[in-house]
Amino acid sequence: MSLLSQLMNAFQILPGVGPKSAQRICFNLLQKNKDGAIKLADILKQACEKIGECERCRTLTENKLCRICLSDKRNAEQLCIVETPADLMQIEGATDYSGTYFVLHGHLSPLDGLGPNELGFPKLIDILSNEPIKEVILATSSTLEGQTTAQYIAQLCSKADIKASGLAHGVPLGGELEYVDANTIAHAFGSRETM
Repeated sequence: MSLLSQLMNAFQILPGVGPKSAQRICFNLLQKNKDGAIKLADILKQACEKIGECERCRTLTENKLCRICLSDKRNAEQLCIVETPADLMQIEGATDYSGTYFVLHGHLSPLDGLGPNELGFPKLIDILSNEPIKEVILATSSTLEGQTTAQYIAQLCSKADIKASGLAHGVPLGGELEYVDANTIAHAFGSRETM
């Protein structure tokens, strides 16, 4: 297999990148931006070698503890549980949440080999037992697996006498009902609040 074919195949490991997209990326990098390609390869290699999981919250970091876990300005009584580091970044960028986090790296899915141990539940139980957590915010996805995971964690919180709350789900701000799926409308309608 030629080096060019190997490069195109390598790009196809990225989500949403098929053969045509991989080909365009490769040709662009090789024909128009070789310096950028070399820089990309160097940074990617460094990132793979140096980035790992935070020892407390399991997000991605270059250090033993991430900047959030190191901060003494975070509210140690609130713990937000998310499925991915990308979810953590989304919450950090979109809200004024000032508590701490725990990253599951997935959701309960026995068929995919993801059980409590793979999601770091022993570490989570240790945090719930030994830190001054008063509220756990379950920010898992609204899929069946995400909600099952949230229920499992809510039971752990109940045993530890910790309040567990979930994110509200409903019609997105600025969304038109015509374009919102039926399940979201049904959930929003059932969870309506007094105005």
